[in-house]
Amino acid sequence: MGGHLDPKNGVFIGTWGDLGCPTPQRIASYSLSPNRQRPLAGTAHAAFFNTFRRFRHQVLYVVPPFVAAYTAMNWAIERNEFLNSKPGRLAAGDSE
Repeated sequence: MGGHLDPKNGVFIGTWGDLGCPTPQRIASYSLSPNRQRPLAGTAHAAFFNTFRRFRHQVLYVVPPFVAAYTAMNWAIERNEFLNSKPGRLAAGDSE
């Protein structure tokens, strides 16, 4: 398994599958029995309260721009309908 010095390419450590390195030592693996795991423990409780908390923290960043945009769009629609009506044309001074 040891490598020998190859004058052209350097140190030869071995072919594929036998690369000359020692086997790993002291590897610890831990596992939990499948009947002891609870993957969905507290999911419903956490989902409800986490959603409420996130909504409460983000509502002031989201709602005011939407309210401003809705108000501006509503005003623009009403103004457009007024200017394209008979009283609106008379108020604007258009003559046809």
